[in-house]
Amino acid sequence: MTNAKLAVEVKGLTHRFGKFTAVDQVSFYIPEGEIFGLLGPNGAGKTTTIRMLCGLLRPTSGSATVLGFDVDRHPDAIKQRIGYMSQKFSLYNDLTVQENMSFYAAIYGVPRRERDHRISELIDLTGLNGLERQFTRNLSGAWRQRLALACAIVHQPAMLFLDEATAGVDPVSRREFWDLIYAMAGKGMSIMATTHYMDEADYCNTIGMMYGGKMIAVAAPDTLKDNMPGVLLQVEVNQPDQALLLLDTFPGVMDTAIHGALLHVVVAEAAVADPLRKHLEEAGLKVQRIEPTQSSLEDVFISLVEEHHRAAVQAAAKNEKEA
Repeated sequence: MTNAKLAVEVKGLTHRFGKFTAVDQVSFYIPEGEIFGLLGPNGAGKTTTIRMLCGLLRPTSGSATVLGFDVDRHPDAIKQRIGYMSQKFSLYNDLTVQENMSFYAAIYGVPRRERDHRISELIDLTGLNGLERQFTRNLSGAWRQRLALACAIVHQPAMLFLDEATAGVDPVSRREFWDLIYAMAGKGMSIMATTHYMDEADYCNTIGMMYGGKMIAVAAPDTLKDNMPGVLLQVEVNQPDQALLLLDTFPGVMDTAIHGALLHVVVAEAAVADPLRKHLEEAGLKVQRIEPTQSSLEDVFISLVEEHHRAAVQAAAKNEKEA
């Protein structure tokens, strides 16, 4: 537990839809002024988690506080103090950029005498200068995203939730969007972002990796990479699909995954590289190179998911044996 004041604190948070457990005993915390990334594939439980923290969905069990307010007992107090933006943020296509911002300023209770100044600030922050009179329906996806962000923070919330806010946006626009997020965090805003883009997690102070409704890891991005067990080898081979099958059961190989045109292989020690090359070449494959490489968050995530699967299989086998 950190000594810093917490913007979010989550303990054993769970939500079930009937017999289906969407979020299962999730725990983490976010210090004030930090960016927390919730990383995982679609269906991992990210959106359900963020909806509970925004006061939109009641937990089945467990507890969570946002800005000191309990999500179960004080959801309305939380809604007044946070900003929320998702991939499907509700912009009004028949309103101009400025009209959308004015509308949300009124909805969020920004005093009338402060609205023009606040909107001017946000137009400068998001780079929407010159587009104030453009109808929202005529904006590109990247500009709509910036407008949605401006509307979400028009009331200067202490906490901002971003739920897959960059989905469907090109890589350059995503990077520029994250520059805006950095700027807001630098001014003290606490931010939680859910994403399935692995590269975005590197922008966060801390990331939580979710899979199957469970939190399988929580740490700083570099910590997760450094603590990944084994040695990661990058293998360039003419038939990566065939090589994957050949190496799955090879002694000393802990994990394998196709990474673009290359094969990423986690081995117990670097010395496994030479016999690994020999094994592939004896099978008729052409190996261009095998070299150690820095683990990416995608490598870490795949490794953790495989470990999660192995543990689940072992637990099931043990329960079956005891039964």
